[in-house]
Amino acid sequence: MKRYQLILLALLSGLLLSIAWPLNGFPYFIFIALVPLLFIEDYIIKNPHNYSKFSVFFFAYLGFFTWNLLTTYWIWNSTVVGGILALLANSLLMTLVFHFYHYTRKVVFKRKKAYFALILYWIGFEYFHMDWDLSWPWLNLGNVFAIQPKLIQWYEFTGVFGGTLWILLCNILFFELYMIIKEHRKEKEIFQKQLLKIGLSLFLLLFIPVFSSLYSYSTYKQKGKPVDVLVVQPNVDPYNEQYSTPPLEILAKMLSLPKEKLVSNAEFLIFPESALQENVWEDAFESSASVFEIRKFIKDYPKLAVIAGISSQRLLAENEPLTLAARELNGMEGRFYEPFNTALLIDHSGILQKYHKSKLTPGVEKMPFKKLFKPIEKLAINLGGTVGSLGTDTERKVFSSINGNKVSPIICYESIYGGFVAEFVRNGAELLFIITNDGWWGNTPGHRQHFSFASLRAIECRRDVARSANTGISGFVNQRGDVLQRTEYWKPDVIRQTMMANTEQTFYVKYGDYIGRIFLFTGILLLLLSFVRAIIKK
Repeated sequence: MKRYQLILLALLSGLLLSIAWPLNGFPYFIFIALVPLLFIEDYIIKNPHNYSKFSVFFFAYLGFFTWNLLTTYWIWNSTVVGGILALLANSLLMTLVFHFYHYTRKVVFKRKKAYFALILYWIGFEYFHMDWDLSWPWLNLGNVFAIQPKLIQWYEFTGVFGGTLWILLCNILFFELYMIIKEHRKEKEIFQKQLLKIGLSLFLLLFIPVFSSLYSYSTYKQKGKPVDVLVVQPNVDPYNEQYSTPPLEILAKMLSLPKEKLVSNAEFLIFPESALQENVWEDAFESSASVFEIRKFIKDYPKLAVIAGISSQRLLAENEPLTLAARELNGMEGRFYEPFNTALLIDHSGILQKYHKSKLTPGVEKMPFKKLFKPIEKLAINLGGTVGSLGTDTERKVFSSINGNKVSPIICYESIYGGFVAEFVRNGAELLFIITNDGWWGNTPGHRQHFSFASLRAIECRRDVARSANTGISGFVNQRGDVLQRTEYWKPDVIRQTMMANTEQTFYVKYGDYIGRIFLFTGILLLLLSFVRAIIKK
């Protein structure tokens, strides 16, 4: 084949991956999206003298960059530099995974089939990508069915990594089916046997998960006790209003929205991330004017608890070890403080409960590899509020209301991490409340994709999810992943829903991302073996 044909095939893979992504309307293309790249790799490994050892890398990068560009281009609405770096870096990481598969096939398996190496490396990479300084699991393959909850009810056992495994296996079998037709169609007996074998395997691989999921979806019953919840979408412009308007003026606007829908038995009122703009010291929460106004607001609603986001700070003791987020106080040499992106629960108990966001957005709330890049932390992307590395909590906290309900606040970026969210449920959370601010990306697929991922968390944990976005989409999702209500983009609104507080734990909640852990460990061993074999060969 000519090089331009391989280029077109690489672009085709990127295009298929892109149009399969949530909200583009063609999720089933994901089952064949990697076939062109598999063909390119197979063609090059069978014709090594016509291509350099980095040819697979070049074509794979072209395909993965196309996917990243068409799917997450909206990042640069908030930061041009950050958006470009994210696109280039994430495409590079995906390409390395595919190149390692090619490398292992060539070095260890002497150009024979080695599909399981691709599966080990890809799932291992997705798991690793969940928990390091440049974490960006937005494009993990299993996320693709976020708006197809009827197909993925079995995520309560596997999480999204089960979806990734399913997708990779289907792509491999479709590629094998293509190669049989291409290479053996003139050998009638071999062709028929291989076609039957691959065709049957592919049918079962597609049919069994889909059928079991549809059955589970149709028979699943909501579990738990009813809880009355209101979600507020204040729609405060993050670029021109939220961080320049006096905090109490913003709060008054937000508190005026839910009055018509509040009833005496309402139990939770949820405001978004960064709803309170006072930037309060944590030992002075009770002196906060915002907290005072909220307490005054809820006095007529004896069961009501308010959950809202706030920027807070903690003064470190004089001899306390410095954390990576510690900053020196202006005008006070030797004294340090730690800033947080915080969620508060305020109710009639008189006790404030707080949780600090712990999965921080790289480049915005966390300087990657801070010990190495501390001097350039001031260049952190400014998305309003506190800029630079923030402090975190070491545990996934569960809030308890005076009514005995146990809930957990999931702050923005944290909601794309299945295993992380499962930790809240393992600690006792009966309901999940996502608070976020998705207005930075404008009216692009970004905020819609982010909203769709709430269905994945609902299915994995079998928990009802309420989502409050400052701008973006707010809504309610039930334990099957169905969207019960949703707000319109860029419109102030209040919605109310009876949610079901479930206490049962799914298999996935109990064991987390076990698929990712197994595949990462095994993949590392195989990659090390590949390097050793290459050294011995030389």
